[in-house]
Amino acid sequence: MLDLLRNLLFLFLLIPASIIGEINKDPFKLIDLKSQEMVVILTTENDLFLKDPELFKKKIKNIFEPLIDFNRVSASVMGKKYYLGATKEERAEFIEVFKISLLDTYAETLAQWGDAKIITDFSYDERKNNIISVKQNLQTTNNVYPIIYKLREYKNGTYMIVNIVINGINLGQTFHNQFQALALEKNENISSIISEWKSDAFIDG
Repeated sequence: MLDLLRNLLFLFLLIPASIIGEINKDPFKLIDLKSQEMVVILTTENDLFLKDPELFKKKIKNIFEPLIDFNRVSASVMGKKYYLGATKEERAEFIEVFKISLLDTYAETLAQWGDAKIITDFSYDERKNNIISVKQNLQTTNNVYPIIYKLREYKNGTYMIVNIVINGINLGQTFHNQFQALALEKNENISSIISEWKSDAFIDG
């Protein structure tokens, strides 16, 4: 079984770039393809999370990171007031800090569900303006956890993730609330907020 899953991952890597380009214009196929790549990691290398959690998280991040519009998501987390009030340098710094914290959270969450299958609901159709929701069910031995990806459609017809709801927990809103709470605690000092965010996420530098 493990050999089969590894072979599937190898086949994913051999998909021609032209086909990947078309998949990027279909949010359901895009999320399903990348999710199945992650399932291979979860089911064949879950022990790696205990032995070398940073390497495990890197493998998940390599699949997941290119799917997310971190500029837009980070701005949403900061909120209009603090985003407009931040300097260009502060915005760029927060994007990088937030990227690490989001990807770590996502990878660590998935690691809890090592023996899992992910089923994409291709019949689920929820659209609002240029945002489409893609629903999946992550099935473990004992439970089913719903995951909803919110993807934004761009002018070139491609899609990127702008929010994720995992088992009812809205990650975008959760991070936004965290930023607002830090803003009050740090007297709305953006530099201090970013420094605290780094500390909470155990980010060096």
